[in-house]
Amino acid sequence: MHCGLGIPQHKILTVITDNGSNMIAAFKANEPDELISSEDESIKMSDTEDSEVIGQDQRFGAIDRTPCVVHTLQLVVNMIQKDASINRLLGQVRLLVELFLKSSVAIQRLLQVCQLTVVSDCPTRWSSTYLMVSRLLQMDLVVQVADEMSWDYLLPSEWQKLTAPRDLLLPLAEHTQMLQSDSQSLSLVLPALLDLQGHLSEFPTAQGSSFKDLASLANTMKANMEKRFGCFLDHTDSKFSPLIAAACYLDPTVAPEALLENDDEQSEALLGKAEEYIAQLVPPVLQEDEKPGEEGEEESKEGPQRKRPRFKFLFSRPSRYGFSKPCVMQEMKKFKEQLSQPTNQETALDFWAAQGDSV
Repeated sequence: MHCGLGIPQHKILTVITDNGSNMIAAFKANEPDELISSEDESIKMSDTEDSEVIGQDQRFGAIDRTPCVVHTLQLVVNMIQKDASINRLLGQVRLLVELFLKSSVAIQRLLQVCQLTVVSDCPTRWSSTYLMVSRLLQMDLVVQVADEMSWDYLLPSEWQKLTAPRDLLLPLAEHTQMLQSDSQSLSLVLPALLDLQGHLSEFPTAQGSSFKDLASLANTMKANMEKRFGCFLDHTDSKFSPLIAAACYLDPTVAPEALLENDDEQSEALLGKAEEYIAQLVPPVLQEDEKPGEEGEEESKEGPQRKRPRFKFLFSRPSRYGFSKPCVMQEMKKFKEQLSQPTNQETALDFWAAQGDSV
């Protein structure tokens, strides 16, 4: 297909597909027979099982395949269904929602008093459990309507407990919405995953007794997410791909808070891998004229006014703002200096379009 569009194969860094068995099989078509036979069993797995190891080396010819990040993230989200106590509570919510959806009288009454209606969850619709719970909590008068219909509904203590899964799933739903965009979003993958790491780490210690019930689940979800996305987050992973880190690094709207300003080993290692990857992509002719840059002077510790952070858990980490590392190429050093300054550009494409030949 890319040949028909006149796109050279060497310009295709990866192909992003869903996690279906047919896609995995398609990208194994040109692999050696012995490799195909050894993975026949995994090809027959369901979509959920196909996504268990996101970093598998799957190729169509010489083209890398990257499984759908949002689909894989939903496998982490769906772990909430495996928690017995929460699943019982969600079951009661579903019964109440189904009662409303089966009664046109109740729906009309809801629309009159709330101007909203209930939302049912669905296993194949992303973030649907969060949408169901948050909508029900948003409608204060749903209890009044249920009482008018003489239906059993949640106890006050159960309504209070329902806020915990909503708060747990909220950042996951927000990042799902952001990453499923039809526009450029590859550079947002790494900061979103790092932000979710921070959210799941802080959730067990959040204020409020209702959060304590989900502390163990939050820790389990964090471990599961780190396993599934190890190829993006762990530079020591055997399937690690620096492409996502490089995409983040080249996006000045997210690179500072995700890679440059966080004083932790993970961000520093990912930054180094991103720089190495970008340097390898530079044609040899251009590399001959490049010389290693000297470490820049230490910048002012008081940075310029910052925008409101999109990734609040990343933004709360210890900062190393103003610290500069020597880069492989002089142009990369200049780019890092630019990243230390706030940008007025809304997207990475706007930033690079404005640079022209200056970078």
